[in-house]
Amino acid sequence: MFRNQYDTDVTTWSPAGRLFQVEYAMEAVKQGSAAIGLRSKTHVILACVNKANSELSSHQKKIFKVDDHIGVAIAGLTADGRVLSRYMRNECINYSYAYESPLPVGRLVVQLADKAQVCTQRSWKRPYGVGLLVGGLDESGAHLYYNCPSGNYFEYQAFAIGSRSQAAKTYLERRFETFMDSSRETLLKDALFALRETLQGEKLTSTNCTVAVVGVGEAFHMLDKETIQALINEFEIAGEEAPAAAPDEAGSDEPAAAPEEGAPADQGAAPMDI
Repeated sequence: MFRNQYDTDVTTWSPAGRLFQVEYAMEAVKQGSAAIGLRSKTHVILACVNKANSELSSHQKKIFKVDDHIGVAIAGLTADGRVLSRYMRNECINYSYAYESPLPVGRLVVQLADKAQVCTQRSWKRPYGVGLLVGGLDESGAHLYYNCPSGNYFEYQAFAIGSRSQAAKTYLERRFETFMDSSRETLLKDALFALRETLQGEKLTSTNCTVAVVGVGEAFHMLDKETIQALINEFEIAGEEAPAAAPDEAGSDEPAAAPEEGAPADQGAAPMDI
């Protein structure tokens, strides 16, 4: 399935300067269920789509609490995300014990990126097949970061990862300029609207999404189903239309460019991914 002579080892470069094993890990993130994050001056909202392997099973947890001021939403291999969230939790505990203060969000993200980068430079390791949206609040304000399996990290005003995330990105790109001055309730409304864009026709309910909040005077916590459903009903998410797109944004998903030889292609969700 995408096999070529340069993808048998994560440390093997292709003549085009690519590491295919790292690209395959990034493809695993694209196959995962959608997760979004957005922030204002005082709050960070994380939301994700709940997806189950079958009608008989429960969904896997996609949002994890790291500390009272930090949480993560993941897309990709859930097992890898669980291991990394435990690592982040331990780092926060160790820093708090040593310095008696919360670990700054940016410093934790750098440590996480360094841990991911090591797996791209060791032949006996494999890259983590998960992308993480890290949301948190520290002395410098609210922050939202995206950590990539390649070891790169970026700070965002709003971002979406996972399958059909381009539709959510299109919505967020139209609205992000208002996020900094948004209230907690308005930010939640935008999060639910963006999450609905990834469902593509499926109705948004409290059972198929998870929403978490952290903010000034508000420790990181997941909203219960009753609260989420009340928000959906209040904002009329089920029937209300999102703001109209500009003419050049009419298509939420841009056609994908033809991949280079040996590059991953969209072949459906990976078996381990939900």
